[in-house]
Amino acid sequence: MPAHSHRLKSATVALRAMGEATNTCRACPLGERATQSVFGEGPVRAHLMVVGEQPGDREDLQGRPFVGPAGRLFDRAVAELGWAREKLYVTNAVKHFKYELRGKRRIHKTPAQREADACLQWLDGEIDLVRPDALIALGAVAARSLLGRPVAVRGARGQWLERADGRRVLVTLHPSALLRGARAQREAAWTAWLEDLAVASEVFATRTHGKRAAAPA
Repeated sequence: MPAHSHRLKSATVALRAMGEATNTCRACPLGERATQSVFGEGPVRAHLMVVGEQPGDREDLQGRPFVGPAGRLFDRAVAELGWAREKLYVTNAVKHFKYELRGKRRIHKTPAQREADACLQWLDGEIDLVRPDALIALGAVAARSLLGRPVAVRGARGQWLERADGRRVLVTLHPSALLRGARAQREAAWTAWLEDLAVASEVFATRTHGKRAAAPA
């Protein structure tokens, strides 16, 4: 087996093992209440990694990221931008669903900083193994986990910021923010969000022209 293929296979196996390990992680209390962990999915060496906040109710039940209402909105954006989801690595900063019960409904709760910090080992592991050229942070929790500092998302949206390892991070809203917004403003919010995401199209354009920058080690 060629060395490159061997490295890809080894990274894929390591990602699978890491995903299984998150299922039993109890570094914070979230794992005790969740149905299962929801690890990232997508190809090793994906040029773009998309990072959300945490799994929602549907993700918790299915064990896959971005399959609920916000995920469907994300898929619509991917289609309109001409990207292919199967070429993206999609994950969350926090791997277990945090919620509160209201009757029989499980209502999303924003992860505390200590919970996001406890999950940082898994996110860093995914970045080390996938080695994306660039990342998209969907929302404040993802942006802080990726950049190591608080980020005012509405002020930084649509802009590339730089991680300590040199990788660029495009910051924008989480799609759930669009779902929560006033109905009369949703079309404008959608257009603005799509414009934010479109900034990352250059990552694919660079690859198409054969000028992919070397990923940081």
